[in-house]
Amino acid sequence: MSTVDELGAHVSVAGGVDRAPGRAARIGAAVFQIFSKQPNRWADPVLGEDAAARFREEAGRHGATWTAAHDSYLINLSSPDPVLWRRSADSFRRELERAALLGLDAVVTHPGNATDGDRSGGIERNAAGVAEALEAVPAGPRVLLELTSGSGTSVGGTFEELARIIRLVPVPHRDRVGVCFDTCHAWVAGLDLRGDFDGVWMLADDTFGIHRIELFHLNDAKTAFGSHLDRHENIGKGTMGIEPFRRLMNEERFRAVPKVLETPKGDDGVSADRENLAVLRGLRER
Repeated sequence: MSTVDELGAHVSVAGGVDRAPGRAARIGAAVFQIFSKQPNRWADPVLGEDAAARFREEAGRHGATWTAAHDSYLINLSSPDPVLWRRSADSFRRELERAALLGLDAVVTHPGNATDGDRSGGIERNAAGVAEALEAVPAGPRVLLELTSGSGTSVGGTFEELARIIRLVPVPHRDRVGVCFDTCHAWVAGLDLRGDFDGVWMLADDTFGIHRIELFHLNDAKTAFGSHLDRHENIGKGTMGIEPFRRLMNEERFRAVPKVLETPKGDDGVSADRENLAVLRGLRER
């Protein structure tokens, strides 16, 4: 299956991280995202140079053009608890170290939760954690702040909050920070990709700068617009519908920006990813 565009998916590393490039190729993707560790555990794997070299070799052999890791779900760089924040910062640094060893382009991170309700403080703590990791891994990957659904005490559910985190990361590390735009998160956070498509990008440009969008997570939503409930659905099968994806696939400004599925895998993840990628490719008008 050809791998000729910027579309891909999150793929499994079961059996070894070097299996991921082949799994991406099997769904026709030269772009993919992985977890470099189990996302719901603190324990870090020992990633040796041999395993990393096999991954890099397989990525090259299968024609991978852009690769990323998503950080652990346990990491909370916005936490007011100094013990959890320290553990999170150390874990995030190790995420960057593994990504650098694998030769990945980026690490995607959820900004976390300000569980004390102090969102401003949470933003400051998040920026400090990101800056610390970037300084510790100077030759490593880029860090992409993922737009969240804005539920509860989560940080990063608005463009303004993402922009503030970026501004608080000091130069020169700030130049390695970008944004991952998740379509489901945007929709349930109240960004109207269906009714005000152009307005969403104008707002992005006015806050953090549209050039900082370096990755899309493409997902429809099971839940309602503005609900702040993060439930992913297959492309065109949810409350967003197909039209926002049609417009996104034909938006020239984003033509070369990597786009990764995080849609439901069901019982047959390969078929599910192929079907969703085929839908997206079929929306292109030129």
